[in-house]
Amino acid sequence: MMCFELRIGREELWEKEECHREKAQSLNTLKIQPFPLPSLGPHDVRVRMKAVGICGSDVHYLKTMRCADFIGHECAGVIEELLEMQPLQGRKIPSLPYARTPPVHGSLANQVVHPADMCFKLPDNVSLEEGAMCEPLSVGVHACRRAEVGPETNVLVMGDGPIGLVTMLAARAFGVPRIVIVVVDVDDNRLSVSKQLGADGIVKVTTSLEDVGFEVEQIQKLKL
Repeated sequence: MMCFELRIGREELWEKEECHREKAQSLNTLKIQPFPLPSLGPHDVRVRMKAVGICGSDVHYLKTMRCADFIGHECAGVIEELLEMQPLQGRKIPSLPYARTPPVHGSLANQVVHPADMCFKLPDNVSLEEGAMCEPLSVGVHACRRAEVGPETNVLVMGDGPIGLVTMLAARAFGVPRIVIVVVDVDDNRLSVSKQLGADGIVKVTTSLEDVGFEVEQIQKLKL
């Protein structure tokens, strides 16, 4: 999962008044094409998209083509038009929901129309790129709330992918003193990021039963 600005080397398309969307056209092929915006309803807003995250599901659909569709997951943009609720105009907003089933298309577009009550104002000190990451971060926050973690608990995170890492960050923000990440598919880059973000311990697990048993013993020794 990563975030990028909506430029893709074709800046002029993203500033046009006409709507363009990025579509998974065929295996490993994306195509920018015109797309008619729906009419603006009394409780809708038109949003100029500024940043969109690339989720693992986007990559999966691009590689498998289970369904050719307009992609785009977590995102952030600026409200450009609305019929009511005028105080919202010009505000930065994050994370427009994306249900990967037509007619609800993805957000990898220069413009989208969306219900105003599903848009949330970003604080002035939060960038649009950071705003686009609110959705994955919310997964980690929700997990910590469900688990009721805090200063009196330690946390074991299973996996060092983007969700695992944001869960670790959320746990730290909840006051968790000790966090250990269990890594299954060892990736040196992810290991490095895990360490940079403050993991107190990293346990590597391979696919052999002997190694799994050994690592379980190591986890027990950590006294979480």
